[in-house]
Amino acid sequence: MTELIVALDVDDLNEGLRLVAAAGDAVRWYKIGSRLFTQCGPQAVRVLAAAGKQVFLDLKFHDIPNTVAGAVAAAAELGVKLVNVHAAGGSAMLQAARAALLPLPPEHRPLLVAVTVLTSMDQAALSEIHGGSVTPAEQVCRLAKLAQTAGLDGVVASAHEIALIRETCGPDFRLVIPGIRPAGGDRGDQRRVLTPCEAARLGADFIVVGRPILAAADPAAAAAAIQAELASAND
Repeated sequence: MTELIVALDVDDLNEGLRLVAAAGDAVRWYKIGSRLFTQCGPQAVRVLAAAGKQVFLDLKFHDIPNTVAGAVAAAAELGVKLVNVHAAGGSAMLQAARAALLPLPPEHRPLLVAVTVLTSMDQAALSEIHGGSVTPAEQVCRLAKLAQTAGLDGVVASAHEIALIRETCGPDFRLVIPGIRPAGGDRGDQRRVLTPCEAARLGADFIVVGRPILAAADPAAAAAAIQAELASAND
């Protein structure tokens, strides 16, 4: 069953908690990114965990191996269930991040995934950074294999690369898919997007949805509709 993660992209913890309360039991997982974490720090994670929610800490750690290892270990101590690093940090950094979690009991060890190519990036943006004519799909595939070889649990990638990653990394590699928009929804700044049903049918383990739920008049109803769509896709 594909899990829904709601991106809690707000500036204030009280605002975030109002949204969590409004969504109720329709949402089990929440993503805390750099916006909320910069404003509120670890308290944001602690409060959501205390409320019984599963937290994906989306800070995309990318630094020297020792620094990233320390950051990942600190995230685990906070009680997050999913944490990410940048695959572009290279093998040594990825291996150090994984090694930092191995001493923990399995029940306290978060899933560790690596960011491949941001869903806001298209061919032109990727070429601007890396030069040449590498495609997003080629870069995603290369970085996914790098993360798997380093022992990570999975990657963050566009839904358009799910089939390619499955072919390259197998069925047990976890796929966290942002850039998800309900049919007819506003694409925002995401360029490589699919609907929840499409992503689930392709084999996403987690989908990340933000604005369509956060900006809804009834967040619980919006989340429930997506959950129903996921359930039907996984039947």
